[in-house]
Amino acid sequence: MKLARVGELGHEIPVVVEDDNYYDLRGVVADIDADALSADGRSRIAAAIGSLPLLDAGEELRVGAPVVRPSAIICIGLNYAAHAAESGAKPPTSPVVFLKTPNTIGGPFDAVDIPRNSAKTDWEVELAVVIGERALYLESPAHSKSHIAGYLVANDLSEREFQIELSGGQWSKGKCAPGFSPVGPWLVTPDEVDSSNLRLRSWVNGEPRQDSTTADMIFDVDYIVWHLSQFLALEVGDVIMTGTPEGVALSGRFPYLTAGDVVEIEIDGLGRQRQVMGQA
Repeated sequence: MKLARVGELGHEIPVVVEDDNYYDLRGVVADIDADALSADGRSRIAAAIGSLPLLDAGEELRVGAPVVRPSAIICIGLNYAAHAAESGAKPPTSPVVFLKTPNTIGGPFDAVDIPRNSAKTDWEVELAVVIGERALYLESPAHSKSHIAGYLVANDLSEREFQIELSGGQWSKGKCAPGFSPVGPWLVTPDEVDSSNLRLRSWVNGEPRQDSTTADMIFDVDYIVWHLSQFLALEVGDVIMTGTPEGVALSGRFPYLTAGDVVEIEIDGLGRQRQVMGQA
């Protein structure tokens, strides 16, 4: 299934997307929230497919983030060896973890402002995982799949001077500007996704930047969910961003973003995003 939320900010309607049609889920779930993302919620949605009403002019509405604001956004850094190298770092032997604030979540086509005093705003296409069952102290990576509600395209937008030079030793200053976590357009359930080999790509002003696959991850999705569960409780609806491949501005090969630039990112089967960069 492809789950989405369409409508004005703060008034999104939960829908199932099939063949470019939007089917109204409001008779089944209130929103794409913890209830909808639980195993029971997903079963109710699946059982209702075929009897859902078509949302009139749904394709004309704004596409919002396909999940209600999560309780946490947990990110994995340097999870592709080539990206670690372009960042001047050695590949990690244990997942590098940092957090983004939940209020950074945005829709996949919403404009994003470059922060004030920023000279180094960067793009990062990433596979994101949405939790569907509380995960704490999982016994092994093999137990992770049953705790996943679905997958998203995510852009882990980053301000590199704030992140690295002004960080004080941690990364969150460069990760938490408003709108710095666009997700969507859809949440795609695990039965339709092979997270081990998905192609990720990004473009700036139509010019290619990143082109890789999740097969190049250092730590795969199942390992990441299991590993995180050893240190914190992953709640239903939480989002995990699993790292970005090479091809970002931090590499020195491309200019950083400026107002008016258009960033596009895509993951096969999960959809495409487009952000026009503004200036705060």
